Amino acid sequence: MGGIFMVKIKYLLRNPGQFLLMTLLSIVFAFILGGSDINQIKVPTYIKYDDEVLSSIVTELEEEGVFTVEIVADEAELTERVRSGKSEFGLVLAENDFQISFSIDSHNIHLLEQSVESLYIKHEQYRVLEAATNISNIEEELNRHRVFEVETAAFQGEDTFVYERNLYSIFGFTLFFVIYTIAYSVFQILREKNKGIWDRMVISPVKKWEMYVANFLYSFLIGYVQVVIVFLVFRYVMKIDFADSFLLLLVMLIPYVLAIVALSIFIVSIVQTAQQFNAVIPIVSVGMAMIGGAYWPLEIVESDFMITLSKLMPITYGMELLNGVTVYDYSFEQMLSPISILLFMTVILTGIGIHFMERRYVS
Repeated sequence: MGGIFMVKIKYLLRNPGQFLLMTLLSIVFAFILGGSDINQIKVPTYIKYDDEVLSSIVTELEEEGVFTVEIVADEAELTERVRSGKSEFGLVLAENDFQISFSIDSHNIHLLEQSVESLYIKHEQYRVLEAATNISNIEEELNRHRVFEVETAAFQGEDTFVYERNLYSIFGFTLFFVIYTIAYSVFQILREKNKGIWDRMVISPVKKWEMYVANFLYSFLIGYVQVVIVFLVFRYVMKIDFADSFLLLLVMLIPYVLAIVALSIFIVSIVQTAQQFNAVIPIVSVGMAMIGGAYWPLEIVESDFMITLSKLMPITYGMELLNGVTVYDYSFEQMLSPISILLFMTVILTGIGIHFMERRYVS
């Protein structure tokens, strides 16, 4: 079994094109359709003076969570970026005032103006208080003698639908493209049978269950590695917030990847040629992604029939697990149901697929 597994790993290392392509497509599509941190507005900013107050304004502006400040070298560069359309607007911070450059008026400009103006007013108030009281750091002193403690909290109903567009796009397209990677890795079984390689292994000392296990583990490994790579890119390169549950997210991927390997084994067991396989896989993957809610939330679907049909799709439960971990903060009991369904699908589809493979003679 180990020998078969290592041969497949070496084959992947020599022919990594398809694996790399599907990984890249997952990243590109998720980034374009939501993973590019669309909830934050990038603000090119030029600071005229090296001042502690201006640096504090920049820090507090970013802490609001709406804007991402990008410091530019000089005012001319900022003006050129706005004029060329590379940036929606630009911010110039001076000692006692600020300036916003823009080419087209928008709601974001007024939002930025209000935020920066309120920060300037706050720091001016601190300056006046420091002059009147002879206290060097009035903000720290006010915090120490605060009368009220304000705590902000959000709540939602038990069945409230929360749509995090950037996370949803990442999850949806990652789970969609990994179907192709896994399916074409399982397809090697059919190719080996057509070339007679499978028959030669059957008469060798290798047991048949070892052949199936080696193929299953290989397909699972490359599918899981692809998804992990995509998530690592978004987590550490594009700084997407996975709600402090990144490791749990990777664990929740395992049942889904297992179910897709099983589904691929079933598909390979019912097709007889490469042409049939190439025709079936796009139909199954795209149809499953559309019905299972990889492209859009199932909560917006009004057809009871389509909702019922989605319950048969592994990707439905994969999306439920990933969104449950990051958005809804599911408990273990809540995650147990989709995990159990995915594992049940894995056992059933693997059993039926291997049964069909064993009964059918492939010339």
